[in-house]
Amino acid sequence: MDGELLRMTGIVKQFPGVRALDGVDLDVRRGEVHCLLGQNGAGKSTLIRVLTGAHQPDQGTIIVNGNEVALNSPTAAIDLGIAAIYQELDLVPDLTVAENVFLGHEPARFGMTRRHETNVRARELLTGLGHGEIPVGRAVGLLPAAGQQVVSMARALSRDAQLIVMDEPSAVLDPEEVSNLFRVIRDLTARGVAVIYISHRLEEIREIGDRVTVLKDGATVATGLDARETPTSELIRLMTGRSIEYVFPPRAAVPGDAKTVLEVTGLSRPREFADIGFAVRAGEILGLTGLVGSGRSEVLETVYGARRPATGTVKVDGVELRPGRVQAAVKAGVGLAPEERKSQALLLDEAVYKNITVSSMQRFASAGWLNGHAERTAAEELTKALDVRPAGVDHPVRNLSGGNQQKVVLARWLLRDCRVLLLDEPTRGVDVGARSEIYALIRKLAANGVAIVLVSSEVEEVLGLADRVVVMREGRAVHTGPAQDIDEHRVLDLVMEGSAV
Repeated sequence: MDGELLRMTGIVKQFPGVRALDGVDLDVRRGEVHCLLGQNGAGKSTLIRVLTGAHQPDQGTIIVNGNEVALNSPTAAIDLGIAAIYQELDLVPDLTVAENVFLGHEPARFGMTRRHETNVRARELLTGLGHGEIPVGRAVGLLPAAGQQVVSMARALSRDAQLIVMDEPSAVLDPEEVSNLFRVIRDLTARGVAVIYISHRLEEIREIGDRVTVLKDGATVATGLDARETPTSELIRLMTGRSIEYVFPPRAAVPGDAKTVLEVTGLSRPREFADIGFAVRAGEILGLTGLVGSGRSEVLETVYGARRPATGTVKVDGVELRPGRVQAAVKAGVGLAPEERKSQALLLDEAVYKNITVSSMQRFASAGWLNGHAERTAAEELTKALDVRPAGVDHPVRNLSGGNQQKVVLARWLLRDCRVLLLDEPTRGVDVGARSEIYALIRKLAANGVAIVLVSSEVEEVLGLADRVVVMREGRAVHTGPAQDIDEHRVLDLVMEGSAV
């Protein structure tokens, strides 16, 4: 690291009724990984949008390479060497890898794109990132998540980026892919490129970070902290304003006479999973764990009717559901909080209350008309109970943080009085404070008799919340048993070896 690349001082950004940034300070040095921490809603996303030219600050100064600058547009930021790789990648799936890398600044002559030069230069960039094996002529939508992320990095470097912002880059990666991501980041910083790294996984901050800045309620509460030396408890205290241990709510015993609510038998889909079976009683939490691609999410979607099984049955309260029919599952009392809440669960431009009531419309309908007042009243009761922020049910749900969006999804099924709740990665992209609230809510739902099936990539989360665990490897269950009878190391052994127990 050889000097300051970026300094943001006193950054203020006001939206109608909300002061999103309230005097944020941030400085980033060349060749460092600067980690940006904060709860959902702390102002991280708004700050990044200011830095990348998507928002203009109401107050404050931005200095790049010693010069005060006005980032009036994303193009202005790119011209200064500032690029961002978002959690939801902005690649064009049907264009090739090379076309995505140089999108908007294709090598051209006399107005004609030089395809051969585009391919050669894209291959050079990918090779420099240690991924020369990625075919530059393949449609980028055919690449795995890790490959698409590398393409986004190559795109940033094609613009001679000096500073790359990475927003939750590990969220969709398995452990091996995360290790490779960290290797690429170290290669970039060795060349003097600076990285702003945003993650809710504090263990990643220790491994890849150099310094840390913490935001809370739109303001900087600490900056320049040593990423490896600052205790986790201190980072959590700074983010939340209180001490929170990574402790799960107490596990209540499932009554011995609890009724079996969900019964899955011999469920299979070609090339996804085979012969999956389990039963979940009222008040019980069953955890599904395994590597990304092991079939966990596909099982949940099949139980929900979003996928049609080749073989097997799903029963709720002893009644077999019609396969491949979401409506039948919902009618039987099954709810799903999917992995990709923004694309699969939420109507982003609709109001919070509409997102909550969308699965219970009949409750608010009379003579063909919806009672909007009743919808709002029901939604307000739930948002207050779940502490959805900001308060009020009329904002578009896209304006909420990830943790609050997840609470809205859960509120939808609370309103529906589900018998079975399927939770796929319920805390992905959720900060440590909101996590503890969601954990408590999941336990409360179970205590009220809901049968819950939980999928999470974090083994600690599955073992901490579930009563029983199914470990999956390559589409098959390799272990089923009480959560307290297995530890994290044994789970990892099982998913790597696949030895049945």
